[in-house]
Amino acid sequence: MQLKKNIAIVGGGNSAHVLIPLLSEANFNITMLTSRSNDWSHTIELEYRNPNDEILEVFHGKIDAITDDPQSCIPNADYIILCMPVYQYRVALHRLAPYINRDKQVVVGTVYGQGGFNWMMEEILQKYQLSNITYFAFGLIPWVCRTKEYGHAGITYGVKVRNAVTVYPKEHFARINDEFFDQICYRWFKTGKVEQLDNFISITLSVDNQIIHPSRCYAICEEYGGKWKHAEDVPRFYKDYDDFSAQCLADLDADYSKVRDRIKQLYPDKDFHYMLNYLDLEHYTYNSSSSDIVDSFVNSPTLQAIHTPVIQDNDGHVVIDKNGRFFMDDIYYGIAIVKWMAEILQIDVPMIDKLLHWAQELREEQIISNDNHLQLNSQDLISPMKSGIPYLYGKKTIKDIID
Repeated sequence: MQLKKNIAIVGGGNSAHVLIPLLSEANFNITMLTSRSNDWSHTIELEYRNPNDEILEVFHGKIDAITDDPQSCIPNADYIILCMPVYQYRVALHRLAPYINRDKQVVVGTVYGQGGFNWMMEEILQKYQLSNITYFAFGLIPWVCRTKEYGHAGITYGVKVRNAVTVYPKEHFARINDEFFDQICYRWFKTGKVEQLDNFISITLSVDNQIIHPSRCYAICEEYGGKWKHAEDVPRFYKDYDDFSAQCLADLDADYSKVRDRIKQLYPDKDFHYMLNYLDLEHYTYNSSSSDIVDSFVNSPTLQAIHTPVIQDNDGHVVIDKNGRFFMDDIYYGIAIVKWMAEILQIDVPMIDKLLHWAQELREEQIISNDNHLQLNSQDLISPMKSGIPYLYGKKTIKDIID
């Protein structure tokens, strides 16, 4: 009998609540590494629901060990999977790297690859002299999912019809597909087979959260003033999606397309078929036929319940949460990266500029200058690991970021 492999799930995001039950019947011993170890149960329940929220099936998962100490689990890990906001990836990787076993092959991956995951991995491989690592990142989280009860239960509406992942070195894809990818997708849902992508830059320039979240937050602030007396007055993030929000997203997508198209022109021999605009990516991933941006959100039954991320300010008003992952992920590890590329390529990106000016005013920071250049001397932008701009990895040209 083949020996079980050890997998460390790092962080307690929505994806962790799906991974653990789906992996429990695969060939893994599961360890949960989390700063909230007291909040996790050794048994995790996952409800598989249809769009009407009827429960179709319930999966049960078992965690073999729960810890907040990387030294107790990372040296034994064959797989290390990050389940946390994107802006926390680099910090986590530097925390874990000293404990990674150098005497065997280890796989490090994430189920959401926004923000230059390969640059983060190259950084730790060089710093910690790791030569035995295979790493991967999904283009999009492979399931529609959310947490029902933190550390105890999750919900999934099933796997996306088409999933895509980049693996480095490429020749390890077949092994990881058999050991891991199939075990979290096709085995249970009989769809969602994972496709191998040729490069990480296609994932970094994909257009999902990093254009959806900030453009919608910006539009809500512009239309409603960004301040409410009561939480119930705040428009729903997707259910109340409107034409102005759609136009903001379309304008942002158009800026991304300028960068994507120029890169395709510069490297015509590269396979960039996954480098898609918003609607094309939505159609590709879900095999859907949404006619426009508003339709893709308003008529999605799985998005109806999602609230706009707000907090209460010192005056008792409800305001957009400017410190949440919609900013930390999607500004610093999303839009700012593409703005850097646009500057190198000498491309005007007016919607990106508008969003960066809005974000810096809201956060009272210095991100972009009055003449629309990234302020690469500002600690608000370049403090250690706050941003994923390629410049901060020592990259100076577009050639440097093409894998």
